[in-house]
Amino acid sequence: MSDDWAVNSTHLDPWLLSAPVLVVSATQSEAAYVPAHLPVLITGIGKTAAAIAVAERLATWAAQGRDLTELLLLNVGTAGALHDHYEGLHEVGAVRNHDMNAEVVRSLGYDPEEHIEWGEGVHLASGDTFVADPEVRDQLATWADLVDMEGYAIALAAQHFGCSLRMIKHVSDQADEGAMDWPTLVDLSARALGEWLALECAD
Repeated sequence: MSDDWAVNSTHLDPWLLSAPVLVVSATQSEAAYVPAHLPVLITGIGKTAAAIAVAERLATWAAQGRDLTELLLLNVGTAGALHDHYEGLHEVGAVRNHDMNAEVVRSLGYDPEEHIEWGEGVHLASGDTFVADPEVRDQLATWADLVDMEGYAIALAAQHFGCSLRMIKHVSDQADEGAMDWPTLVDLSARALGEWLALECAD
């Protein structure tokens, strides 16, 4: 497993900033241009890796007595577009776990909690699959705008620990066969995300 997939938590303390913020990204590649003054947590790819990394970090701070309601989790990363006209940067306002067979779980009397909404913005489908199948893309596009692999887990952790959340995604592909070219496309997205962070979170 390459270093790019490893959990890598910065030693910078979010509470040293005037407004505590932790940038969360799946890979080093997506976070390559995050401004140096911002703390970054690299989670690894997929919902399970993201859930473990974020929950572990937040639980550690909670045990140290940090007030997590002061903290903004700022997730930045790439996403596939589910509609052809989507490109560039987008802020997410709601996310759904598209891997969850929610109706079956609900029929058993349990709440699958597959949908999390926290503000205005595009709707994100999140699951442990690189979406490259046209049929899957069309099905997801009936209710979502973009698709990624970590957003739901990060949103669920933020909700559980009481953190604020913002989620910024840059379209890297059209959720088709081009998704498999992600390694060659990610640098452009990373630069756009870094530029946005430099403006939004000035030192």
